[in-house]
Amino acid sequence: MSTPTSMLDLDRFRATPLQHEPFDFLCVPGFVKREHLEALHRDYPKVDKPGSIPLGVFPQGPAFDALIEELRGAAVCQAFSEKFGLDLSRYPTMFTARGMCRATDGKIHPDSASKIVTVLIYMNPPWEASGGRLRVLRSPNLEDYAAEVPPDEGTLLCFRRCDTSWHGHHSFEGRRRAVQMNWVRNSVYIWHEQWRHRVGAWLKNRTGALRRSIEGRFPGGRGETSSP
Repeated sequence: MSTPTSMLDLDRFRATPLQHEPFDFLCVPGFVKREHLEALHRDYPKVDKPGSIPLGVFPQGPAFDALIEELRGAAVCQAFSEKFGLDLSRYPTMFTARGMCRATDGKIHPDSASKIVTVLIYMNPPWEASGGRLRVLRSPNLEDYAAEVPPDEGTLLCFRRCDTSWHGHHSFEGRRRAVQMNWVRNSVYIWHEQWRHRVGAWLKNRTGALRRSIEGRFPGGRGETSSP
């Protein structure tokens, strides 16, 4: 059961039926308790780049640290193990955070075969945009969907990865926060992904710094070409 100090409403999670079509998934609005949202917004990693970013690359505060600690805990592992009929305690977990969405994000995919269960926790104000709403798909066709999930603050979407666990969303560009936790098959995959994402974040930072330097030397355009 959820404890008074818990950030997560595991009772609500347990009471939500697992959907089996088109694959095993469930959505739980209010999975993060409302009284913790303000602190989590404040302490969310200061991610100002697109892509999945490993924790620790950008500054984050104590409320967010507490959320991750609870997600790593035995109570969460047991609840998800029971829901999916798996012993997830045998597998390591991997965490990333998203802060910005590119217009090219949201392409349809089933997730890597190294992932067992994917957990997404959204941390955005009530979502008004038509894009950026994750769709649980019956096929690799964005209009053939069984569910559409607005990325509202505190909402959980999780699913068991399989070859047909298709998901994606219509284009959106701007701030879109999501914490992702995965139970994965081995720690080598975590090392590889953390390394890849960290290098990607470093390259984006270096590219941005170089672009700003060039724009500073050549005002009015990028490089030596002026904008109209």
